[in-house]
Amino acid sequence: MAILVIAEHDNSELKPATLNTVAAAAQMGGDLHVLVAGAGCQSVADAAAKIQGVSQVLLAEDACYEHQLAENISLLINELGKDYTHIVAAATTSAKNFMPRVAALLDVAQISEIIRVESADTFDRPIYAGNAIATVQSLDSIKVITVRTTGFDAAAAEGGSATVRAVSMLHNAATSAFVGAEIAKSDRPELTSAQVIISGGRGMGNGENFALIEKVADKLGAAVGASRAAVDAGFVPNDMQVGQTGKIVAPDLYIAVGISGAIQHLAGMKDSKVIVAINKDEEAPIFQVADYGLVADLFEAVPQLEQQL
Repeated sequence: MAILVIAEHDNSELKPATLNTVAAAAQMGGDLHVLVAGAGCQSVADAAAKIQGVSQVLLAEDACYEHQLAENISLLINELGKDYTHIVAAATTSAKNFMPRVAALLDVAQISEIIRVESADTFDRPIYAGNAIATVQSLDSIKVITVRTTGFDAAAAEGGSATVRAVSMLHNAATSAFVGAEIAKSDRPELTSAQVIISGGRGMGNGENFALIEKVADKLGAAVGASRAAVDAGFVPNDMQVGQTGKIVAPDLYIAVGISGAIQHLAGMKDSKVIVAINKDEEAPIFQVADYGLVADLFEAVPQLEQQL
């Protein structure tokens, strides 16, 4: 039995989500192979070969895979995947685009965002915004699975000695073309891999007031997030959104500022190790999941916190 893990990368760097995905796949049993598809991504393949537990890295390099267009990547995975019992990827924006296509091409069901592996064919996944956990058994010959990376500890990035094998399968569907990308750049950690996150909600009032929590984030070396309400109001860009329709996070420390705690937001952060809430409404639902709560005006409490730090 062999398992194919799809690497998450940007053609120059292997993303941490891949390590969590490998850890999940390792619990399914069998040889672990990692697919690195892109252009000029030999360094990514070399990094993947060092992951503990990986026995082989498949490197597909061509201009048609450079931007990982779902139409092209899905055809590649479909051709390769027929030799595997499991095809596994992190539940990222990219994989959510191509993995359903892979499942459709293979004519199997997709099992989305698993958080536990019960056996090689049985998995746990959250439903109803995380308020219930479904145990799902797949009888398909090939399991197509996405992994909620917060549910698994990362595999060791060093210690492996996998072989790297080039694959020459070229698939250019020619049904889409890469036009451009507007990528937000920040010196702060990426939300999904940050150990500390401070998020603001509708209570921030406007986008300019996010400078208050950014000062705290800079002192803590934290990432800055936001609730859907703050994003919908136009305070901050949507790549900062934490929640069921945003990014799922599980940092060591999550500080929620001016966030009421709607179910949609809680689904994205309630697995955080320690949750601190600052809200002037003592009845706010966020206090039900918070380890520490401060009922106070954020415009007074946050500057005081920043000064104490």
